[in-house]
Amino acid sequence: MVDRMRLLVFQHIDCEHPGAFRAMLARDGIAWTAVELDRGEPIPELAAYDALWVMGGPMDVWDVEEHPWLVPEKAAIRRWVRDLGKPFLGFCLGHQLLADALGGTCGPQKPPEIGICDVELTDEARADPLFAGLPKRQKCLQWHSVRVAQPPEGAAVLARSPLCSVQAMRVGPLAWSMQYHVEVEPDTVANWGVVPAYRQALDQALGPEGLPQMMHGADRNMAGFVASAERLYASFKRIVADAR
Repeated sequence: MVDRMRLLVFQHIDCEHPGAFRAMLARDGIAWTAVELDRGEPIPELAAYDALWVMGGPMDVWDVEEHPWLVPEKAAIRRWVRDLGKPFLGFCLGHQLLADALGGTCGPQKPPEIGICDVELTDEARADPLFAGLPKRQKCLQWHSVRVAQPPEGAAVLARSPLCSVQAMRVGPLAWSMQYHVEVEPDTVANWGVVPAYRQALDQALGPEGLPQMMHGADRNMAGFVASAERLYASFKRIVADAR
């Protein structure tokens, strides 16, 4: 049964967790296992889980000397998608890690995309099992200075923005990722705004009033954020059920 879905979550900083999805998982009685890779927690046996989510974080995909755990994390993502072939969902850093782990490339996002920004789905997204039914154009929370420059071979690009050509993608039949954040909650911007790396990037991109402006923009668009998250979550549950 889908309500017994075994979900594994890779986290890279305390404040970047499944966010709004936590309430949805609790509502459905779905327990999930978080692995705090930045704290040195080991990756468990992957075969015991039905789905893998990889969250965001302040590090970059190439920071393997400073964060050596990125190497086994990429290996785990590669094994999950290529060998186990189970449903995968990556957010922000998780989007970049999926690309990097499977032979794509990442590079600097110039200028950084930080704020409440417009994202447009591609025509291919309209028939995609995860993205079908989502608004073609939507406001999304962005907070990134790195982009997927080249998707893995055979990847389908599902969303783009004026500044970033790979906002979302599908790799193979069951691996999805997005550069923007759909897991936003009312306190997300405030919580991320106290992380030094995030605040520095925000101030550089939007100026000293950037944080209150971003909080106001998130509040104004929260209903749309939640509606999109609910839609995506329902679709992902169906995908997991069909894959089991």
